[in-house]
Amino acid sequence: MAATYELLKTCKQSGARLGILHTPHGDIETPAFMPVGTQATVKTMSPEELKEMDAHIILSNTYHLYLRPGHEIVKEAGGLHRFMNWDRPILTDSGGFQVFSLNENRKIMEEGVEFRSHLNGDKLFLSPEKSIEIQNALGADIIMAFDECPPHPAEYAYVKDSLERTTRWAERCLNSHSRPEDQALFGIVQGGMYADLRKQSALELTSMDFPGYAIGGLSVGESKSIMYDMLEVVIPLLPSYKPRYLMGVGSPDALVEGAIRGIDMFDCVLPTRIARNGTTMTSQGRLVIRNAQFARDYGPLDPKCDCYTCRNYSRAYIRHLVKADETFGIRLTTYHNLYFLLDLMRKVRQAIREDRLLDFRDEFFAEYGLFDNEKGF
Repeated sequence: MAATYELLKTCKQSGARLGILHTPHGDIETPAFMPVGTQATVKTMSPEELKEMDAHIILSNTYHLYLRPGHEIVKEAGGLHRFMNWDRPILTDSGGFQVFSLNENRKIMEEGVEFRSHLNGDKLFLSPEKSIEIQNALGADIIMAFDECPPHPAEYAYVKDSLERTTRWAERCLNSHSRPEDQALFGIVQGGMYADLRKQSALELTSMDFPGYAIGGLSVGESKSIMYDMLEVVIPLLPSYKPRYLMGVGSPDALVEGAIRGIDMFDCVLPTRIARNGTTMTSQGRLVIRNAQFARDYGPLDPKCDCYTCRNYSRAYIRHLVKADETFGIRLTTYHNLYFLLDLMRKVRQAIREDRLLDFRDEFFAEYGLFDNEKGF
């Protein structure tokens, strides 16, 4: 297989997993957070900076790269790794989430989805086969099956029809995948917030023997407690010897709680998106650097952080840059937020090694101010 999971240890206190995901472009220590590089770049960050903060893997987006520059151009350039000068692992999503988020601008049918480009309104069509064709051309180490991500809330009958279509699409993705030797195709468990549908989806997909499994359709507006309930339904049904990926989740509390429940991989645009608005994550909780109280604060964003930003620049200076719309300010907040989550996962892995992840969670939540899991970040 193009990607194989090696289980190193199970935390005696929590049941969380410590492992290594082996891929053609390197190993990924898990549990891991994966920065999102939607358009073949993590916004404002260079590949060298991502390596400096020890990002093992990043994501790119099939939908956006299909629209521009086009997967044919990326293929001609030698694939996504060479195109963006990144020699570590890459995961591409299927484009499904972006297409389905277009709502009124798309039409779902058995063959695929008809939609209009958000860039120029052109009518386009994406099928399971087309999604895999694009991802094969991009050349990521891990690619995703084309699925439907139903909205929340959604009626039971709609979600059931949706997941059954997703299962049929998953089989079509497997049949059209032309590079199984160097690209691992993951199936995506759906089923909304209905436990029986989640079970149905997990059992149907695991019977197809994908090299890894993602859990999609969560963190779409439901409460944190419901999300955790769905994880507890699905995780026991997934093979213990294959990686488990929780899609689109990146708040600090959900990363820790997800790891406790057996998740190996996470991704989210949250750290980069909020950084562009001047919001940062610190060991004491969320800090909005735009606030006037930091105008004369010459300390670092987080006294307990040793990232490049915190070692070199003050809150006052970063506030000045962000208020003045200087790009460097956004680069500094983005660097810090990504480092914070990558460092959090390093601490999670160490806590698993020491069989104390539940203790770590309690200590981290208390300092961060996460006394109510429903509030999250």
